[in-house]
Amino acid sequence: MRYWINTISKEHVQRGLDGGFTQAGHGKSAGLKRLAKGDRIVFYSPRTALQGGEPLQRFTAIGEIADDIPYQVEITEDWRPWRRAVKFFECSEAGIQPLIETLAFIPNKKQWGFPFRRGLFEISEEDFKVIARAMGVE
Repeated sequence: MRYWINTISKEHVQRGLDGGFTQAGHGKSAGLKRLAKGDRIVFYSPRTALQGGEPLQRFTAIGEIADDIPYQVEITEDWRPWRRAVKFFECSEAGIQPLIETLAFIPNKKQWGFPFRRGLFEISEEDFKVIARAMGVE
């Protein structure tokens, strides 16, 4: 089992919660191919919306990858994003600020936002557990 963070707006997290899926890298398949069924994933939302949203800086959802491979959907004739099925867990949102000092994937605590620019990235089990506890998930 591996552990991941997916950095996406709260608006897009909500779409995933409603549909039981996640996307990454603006619908590309490459990052999603690294995920395996049973991997755990937490969602960090820097903003409420991708375009013009308010700053949020919160972990907004958490779950488990529920399928074996990425699948593609047709949203429009020109846009067919890749997705992974996710079983979302009941949770509360958690702000990043109280966790910065304890998270190992943030080496520079003064520039703590830098790791999230990678979008979808792997973290340690211990970091995942710190975030999960903050979200009320054991």
